[in-house]
Amino acid sequence: ASESSSSISDLVRVQSAVVSVYDKAGLVDFARVLAGLGVRLLSTGGTAKALRDAGLTVIDVADVTKFPEMLDGRVKTLHPAVHGGLLARRNDPAHMAQLAAHGIETIDMVVSNLYPFELTVAGGRSFEECVEMIDIGGPTMVRAAAKNHASVAVVSSPSQYAAITAELTANNGSLHASTRKTLAYEAFRSTAKYDAAVSAYMARQCGAPAIEFRQYEAALPLKYGVNPHQHPASICTVAGARLPFTVLNGTPGYTNILDALNAWQLVHELEEATGLPAAASFKHVSPAGAAIAEPLTADEAEVYDVAGKALSPQAIAYVRARNADPLSSYGDFAAISGIVDVSTAEILRREVSDGVIAKGFDADALAILKAKKEGKFIVLQIDSTFSPPLQEYKEVFGAALVQRRNDAKISKDLLAKSVTAQGLPESAVRDLIIATITAKYTQSNSVCYAVGGQVVGVGAGQQNRVDCVRLAGRKVALWHARFHSKVRSLPFRDEIKRQERVNARVAYIGNDMTTVERKHFLQQFKSDPEPFNSEEQAAWLQTLSNVSLSSDAFFPFRDNIDQAARFGVKFIVQPGGSVQDDSVIEACNEYGIGMAFSGVRLFHH
Repeated sequence: ASESSSSISDLVRVQSAVVSVYDKAGLVDFARVLAGLGVRLLSTGGTAKALRDAGLTVIDVADVTKFPEMLDGRVKTLHPAVHGGLLARRNDPAHMAQLAAHGIETIDMVVSNLYPFELTVAGGRSFEECVEMIDIGGPTMVRAAAKNHASVAVVSSPSQYAAITAELTANNGSLHASTRKTLAYEAFRSTAKYDAAVSAYMARQCGAPAIEFRQYEAALPLKYGVNPHQHPASICTVAGARLPFTVLNGTPGYTNILDALNAWQLVHELEEATGLPAAASFKHVSPAGAAIAEPLTADEAEVYDVAGKALSPQAIAYVRARNADPLSSYGDFAAISGIVDVSTAEILRREVSDGVIAKGFDADALAILKAKKEGKFIVLQIDSTFSPPLQEYKEVFGAALVQRRNDAKISKDLLAKSVTAQGLPESAVRDLIIATITAKYTQSNSVCYAVGGQVVGVGAGQQNRVDCVRLAGRKVALWHARFHSKVRSLPFRDEIKRQERVNARVAYIGNDMTTVERKHFLQQFKSDPEPFNSEEQAAWLQTLSNVSLSSDAFFPFRDNIDQAARFGVKFIVQPGGSVQDDSVIEACNEYGIGMAFSGVRLFHH
């Protein structure tokens, strides 16, 4: 099995292989291919038995080493007859002469995958048992073969069998140098992961500082980072894992991915909590809106510009989410909890949006979305079977932060502790859950208002809580004002586009235009709109009631309640725990607001 020429050719024939694996998936079929190509199979223990039981001829490693397995199996392959055959340089006459002098034959392939040490630890075994499970011979063979990849191939995962089978078959039992080099890289990666798991375990047992080993593998290039000058950029998987989504169309950017993955978690939890299809509209890693598929009233259909359209439940959820704050949703990233049908795709097509993530897509719906933005619309399909790791890691300025992911489950159980005279009726529970799940995925400090199955105001990323309440409250007032007859009857010129009308309505309600701005504003109408003054708006706001409010952390002072009451709030959930809890409860009682303490803070950064 030796090649003693002065140079190693690209193709190297595999004539002998050591086979010793933990994961035996696909092993017998792969070994049959090797045997069919005339490869001698050397093996030990359970692997040898599995191959013999399948009718394959196997040579025991002990017959090669002329030395029996010993020390309860601790020593099997640790012998010059094995490692000399793996490590000898085939183009070095001195090496080959030494093998010949000792009667050692070269070995051209190692097939070995390692028992996941994490499973040993997770099984609750004692320290002594875990130490006994540390593999010595397997990693040593894998590393030896990988080091000498100029002449030796190392197969470290069942996932490699198919490609290696194809190449061996096509080349009369030989493998290319590029293949052997790639296999060596993958082998060293596997042993590094194995050693990292053992090292981390030993550190914990010794009371040493925790050691975290993370292997990242670039899985997908991104258009750029947060900004265009932050290039190159990519999204990585943790080695051995997979991405939680597939790109069906477009090229996502860094912020697109942050929006998509946060938005997906939000809508998935909404659907799980309410049993209804859900949707979200995200911008800059916070929701502009979120909703479930509560049927639209005639007024809502008109204000949301979908009157007369036949909408599926999933489409209704997105129409509601998009219309919480349509000004902020311009250029959003959408999330759909279920399958995107044609009805939902048609709504997405008409909006200015960067992309969508969903559980799946009907074929006709996908065709509609792929044609959007001249083919650049981003379409991501989530892997609904993906289970995220419990620990999250984030690197900032050379420091790595580690925490348990926020897996707090939001349900009606969090609303059980009522602390006010006014309780929480069943009709308010759903909206409080919607507001709380939305707050969970909103940049802190945050509060969320909800009514009628949808978020109607999000206050995100403020340094003090009362500003969150005011900011989100202004959005609530703006949302509600869009239902006033004066806003609904604005005399737009026919050529004014949908998004321009959205912006004009916001400007009209805001009523704070400069002289120059007002001049351009009026050019959009057939006639000057009738003023909608602050007194009328205040009176209209008083017609809004039964709004629910969720806060991601406690209210430090009663001013938050005073402000919330201005926007129709009648139900609140917050963690509680402030030294001012009593005064906050008193404020709620004065306004007739029902409030529950959840005991769960939901900061998100």
